[in-house]
Amino acid sequence: MRLLTKTTLYFLVAMVPLLFAGGFFLYQQFSREMNHRMDQELIAEEIEWIRYLQTEADNGATFVLRTPEMVIAPFNAPLTEYPVIADAYGLGRNSKILYRQLTHTVPINGIPYLIKIRRTQEQKVAMERNVTRIMLLVFAGLFAATLLLTWLISKSVWKPFRLSLKKIREAELQKMEAVHFEETNIVEFNELNASLNIMTDKIYSDFVSMREFTENAAHEMQTPLAIAQSKMELLLQDSNLNDQQVQAIMDTGTALSRLSKLNQSLLLLAKIENNQYETNDLISFIDVTQKYLKLFDEVIKDKQIQVVSDFLKDWQVRLHPLLADSLISNLLGNAVKYNYKGGRISIEINECRFAISNSSELPGIEEKQLFKRFNKARNGGNSSNGLGLAIVKKICDTHNLSVTYTSQNNTHNFLIQTK
Repeated sequence: MRLLTKTTLYFLVAMVPLLFAGGFFLYQQFSREMNHRMDQELIAEEIEWIRYLQTEADNGATFVLRTPEMVIAPFNAPLTEYPVIADAYGLGRNSKILYRQLTHTVPINGIPYLIKIRRTQEQKVAMERNVTRIMLLVFAGLFAATLLLTWLISKSVWKPFRLSLKKIREAELQKMEAVHFEETNIVEFNELNASLNIMTDKIYSDFVSMREFTENAAHEMQTPLAIAQSKMELLLQDSNLNDQQVQAIMDTGTALSRLSKLNQSLLLLAKIENNQYETNDLISFIDVTQKYLKLFDEVIKDKQIQVVSDFLKDWQVRLHPLLADSLISNLLGNAVKYNYKGGRISIEINECRFAISNSSELPGIEEKQLFKRFNKARNGGNSSNGLGLAIVKKICDTHNLSVTYTSQNNTHNFLIQTK
């Protein structure tokens, strides 16, 4: 649950009991005030009747009145000093009726009279019902207003935090220098943004240093490797060398060549991870595939591999040409390299995917080892640096592509498509 939602919820949970307690208190006050007014009216009416009874008694008359709402008659019962006022119920047509009833036994010229006056409370009940509805509407409005106000205040307070969070989510290493967290009116967020500014500056500085070191180291390594390889080639031209010395020089040259390829592959991976290749051009997968089929043509013919291509429709992807070449060359190169003589390679391209499969006597690659760097589990040779599939995976990840692998019946299948 979001902090904003939690804050609003806790506030409302604390406010609801207070609102209901205040409403109940106001309702009780209103009810008491209504009863007080009705009691005063009953007492005033009783006083008027007592005066009337006194006048009638002075004239020698005995007064008797019995109605559903009033009883005034001589009554043989003890006198009461004060009138008793209480709620009472009477029978109506379909239900009980609530009354406010005054009962008092008073002496009129020595004769005890029972005075019982009722006033229906239907009007009061209806008014209380209306007041209750109004209060509920008011409380609902207050509740909604409180909710809205709390949400608006919280949104305003947390707006700087959300802006900072958005910048963090959209930050890219190569563009980190342009990321700046601005000052706000909240001290805590100012401290957070200041720390984030320091952190982003350091991250960008470290990124630039690492990129420069990687490029410089790779380029500097290429020079001595090229010199060593050229020296080995010169040594091979010496006619005084015996077979054992020639083999040793050839092995050394092979090792240097592998080291040079490894250096180039690591440099390529570093550049891909640092997003140093712009992807403005639409690359045709059919064109790149056909180009590398021609380049591998001699090897394919030598191994008598049957190539079946099914180019239904061209798939064009925004990709740097060098990365497109690396992607296709690694997959096609592996399909040729790990195939057996007289094997088969199938390539399918349509408007949304590139699929390549090859026959092989090697077992399927384990999922954990599939795109792992320096993985040589597919064969026991030393000709591979184990970075080919890692490069394929990294290119796909940085260009919103997915690569999947399956193996069945000595056939290895790779599928590249848009995520």
